[in-house]
Amino acid sequence: MPRSLCFRPSIFLTFSIPEHFLAKTFRRAISHYPSPMATLSTTEKDAVSGQSQSTQKTQQPLQVAKRLEKFKTTIFTQMSSLAIKHGAINLGQGFPNFDGPDFVKEAAIQAIRDAKNQYARGYGVPDFNSAIAARFKKDTGLVVDPEKEVTVTSGCTEAIAATMLGLINPGEEVILFAPFYDSYEATLSMAGAKIKCITLQPPDFAVPIEELKSIISKNTRAILINTPHNPTGKMFTREELSTIASLCIENDVLVFADEVYDKLAFEMDHISMASLPGMYERTVTMNSLGKTFSLTGWKIGWAIAPPHLTWGVRQAHSFLTFATSTPMQWAAAVALRAPDSYYVELKRDYMEKKAILVEGLKAVGFKVFPSSGTYFVIVDHTPFGQENDIAFCEYLIKEVGVVAIPTSVFYLNPEDGKNLVRFTFCKDEETLRAAVERMKEKLKRN
Repeated sequence: MPRSLCFRPSIFLTFSIPEHFLAKTFRRAISHYPSPMATLSTTEKDAVSGQSQSTQKTQQPLQVAKRLEKFKTTIFTQMSSLAIKHGAINLGQGFPNFDGPDFVKEAAIQAIRDAKNQYARGYGVPDFNSAIAARFKKDTGLVVDPEKEVTVTSGCTEAIAATMLGLINPGEEVILFAPFYDSYEATLSMAGAKIKCITLQPPDFAVPIEELKSIISKNTRAILINTPHNPTGKMFTREELSTIASLCIENDVLVFADEVYDKLAFEMDHISMASLPGMYERTVTMNSLGKTFSLTGWKIGWAIAPPHLTWGVRQAHSFLTFATSTPMQWAAAVALRAPDSYYVELKRDYMEKKAILVEGLKAVGFKVFPSSGTYFVIVDHTPFGQENDIAFCEYLIKEVGVVAIPTSVFYLNPEDGKNLVRFTFCKDEETLRAAVERMKEKLKRN
């Protein structure tokens, strides 16, 4: 069995010296020494000042490791900046413009007042780990050990990074389904993985099973699955998941399952890959608080896996962030124990928002593809005559005043996504209606 991490107390003695004494002593010490600038002549001062200004003005080439050279500023940052510049309504980046529930925020405030503000245990506050395990049992029927199989991370994005960096060796093959959340490719590049990609095609974005069978092999280390799926809103069917599971068992392949939108499943029930026969032992299930409780800025996530996989996840996590916000973990434990009525109301609210946006987009003239989960909708923008998705999104922001996300950034081959853009409906109804009205008024079909 792997030996657990341990930390020895420092062997060095520490002394407590009042801050006011240090400050006073320091001021006395430096008062006996003239300022370096005071000893320079006027000419020398001017030279130093000019050198400083020159240094500030010199443009140095941007530096980045080769494994990240191809990645630019994220599309979400670019589009959100343009939204602010042009006063556009932001239906691009997936963060709500309304706040999370009061009972969770009050729990965070209480935790802060209760002095729960120092480093948390590396893999999570015990009460939160237990809440995650209890929620997972309720959702999947699986019983997991909160101490050995649950790791708390700084958002699901860190859970993804810790999983890939902790379990993938350089040169190992990982299969992705495109379009995919942009963090996947970047993190796999940092891990030195060899990426193999299968493209899901509209209108239903079904998994091309025969293509998957031709790609997966004994050389495949892992498959990364996101269901419900960002950006398409697709939910992997039981048949698709069962086939993938069989192929993984046959070829001894791991599954990394990103399930952050599991509570935003509209047309069918969410199925967790780990719950399928024979799959828990080879699956890392990743999730977060942000999407379900509209608290994306808290960055609270987790990874659930059997002990032999948790070991690698925790090793990477220890040297990425080590620990996650302590008071927010206490509040997150309260959130996960919310009654079922919270999730029922959440789904109902989002279905109403989705209906406003989907009906509005259809009325404007978009071809709207089905979205069974998440809070995203994919549309075909080609009726409006722009060259590609990026040109369309720039036009939409500058001329119409609405933000969408070009999907080409979610593909290994950008050409595959050039006809599609993504809208989000995680906004209040007034915002959604205002965006639709702007598009009806200003966006004309060719």
